[in-house]
Amino acid sequence: MKVVLIGTNHAGIAAANTLLDQYEGIDLVMIDRNSNLSYLGCGTALWVGRQIDGYDKLFYAKEEDFKAKGAQIYLETTVDRVDYEQQQVYATDQSGEVHVFDYDKLILATGSLPIMPKIPGNDLKGLYFLKLFQEGQALDHALQDPAVESVAVIGAGYIGVEIAEAMQRRGKKVTLFDAASTTLSNYYDPEFARLMDQNLKDHGIDVRTDEWAEEYIGNEDGHVCGLKTNRGEYSVDLVVNSIGFIPNASLAGDHLKTFDNGAYLVDRTFKTSDDNVYAIGDCANNYSNALQSDSYIALASNAVRSGIVAAHNIGGTHLEGAGIQGSNGICIYDFKMVSTGLSVKAAKEAGIDVAYVDYEDLQFPNFIPENYTVKIRLTYDRATRRLLGAQLASEYDVSMAIHMFSLAIQEELTIDKLSLLDIFFLPHFNQPYNYMTVAALKAE
Repeated sequence: MKVVLIGTNHAGIAAANTLLDQYEGIDLVMIDRNSNLSYLGCGTALWVGRQIDGYDKLFYAKEEDFKAKGAQIYLETTVDRVDYEQQQVYATDQSGEVHVFDYDKLILATGSLPIMPKIPGNDLKGLYFLKLFQEGQALDHALQDPAVESVAVIGAGYIGVEIAEAMQRRGKKVTLFDAASTTLSNYYDPEFARLMDQNLKDHGIDVRTDEWAEEYIGNEDGHVCGLKTNRGEYSVDLVVNSIGFIPNASLAGDHLKTFDNGAYLVDRTFKTSDDNVYAIGDCANNYSNALQSDSYIALASNAVRSGIVAAHNIGGTHLEGAGIQGSNGICIYDFKMVSTGLSVKAAKEAGIDVAYVDYEDLQFPNFIPENYTVKIRLTYDRATRRLLGAQLASEYDVSMAIHMFSLAIQEELTIDKLSLLDIFFLPHFNQPYNYMTVAALKAE
């Protein structure tokens, strides 16, 4: 079977490994316009902030490994178009040579693209994104210039918050902007997000919420030197744009159906409206178990699972994705937050009559000298009592707890089912009255 895979990051790598390791007779062609594959972009901020020694280990798969398994790899090769009727992919490599690849099955793993603010000055030098490895390299190099003192970050989602920390660790004066009333507003309710706001401020980052960029101001050399917002003007030496991503689904043309936001529309096997074409990762929609409907959440964990599912179906094993909860986490200056499912805000926006319960306690019994406060919120459907989401925040690593709540949402458990869950107790680990079950018990 001839399989052409367009895109070799998380989703594409997962699909390629599954096909090559578990199925015979797969003639696989892998195409990517980048010069590398398998870059863990989530490690960029750690590298830029000098919290890890270098970037070498941010690549977890090698070109030669796939060649050894029999795959053909074409890097620095751009796909120009797909002839879906003839089942052919047309691509141009770095030398200008045009290649035509026939396929029995096509996998689109084309990822997402960063959003550029459509404001004056967006073509100036000194504006950076953090999607590709080369973009991380460029930012890291720019920060080495002692003349770069004041930097601005536009967008306070995960990438924005993480890179703000990284640049502050490099000794820069950092101003972080977001149009929402808090940082991390897509993941946490304000009561939780404000904890991160304060954490950032405590470490010297100027957090500007309810404020957005209206113009980049340039000097005579065409380099950014200022930023105009809805509230004022700021002198800056460098700007990082991190206001979000859109699916890279231009190959759909008029042939493939798309989701509301333009992503390739797929079923639970990640097959598109064309039976011979699959779409995986950030370029495709996914199914939200919390919403119980199709959605779009771009996460590496979702990408990996979608690649595995699509590959098995191509290989002949019927497998459906379990859906997603959008589980996520962040650690900034050792303050940790995790969430899954829907916040109160997100549930209300979806038209759900949502209820919630908040609880705060210590991680260990009070006789343990080194202890940590843990804050938890559980959201649930008021009528059915089905669990919708969970948020936790602490200086202690509570991240493993979110996986249980993720599974509970996937399996449509009620909040009452969690209230007397069998959870072990040992003072080295937790309390006899566990905050996870106590929170559920307190639900009205």
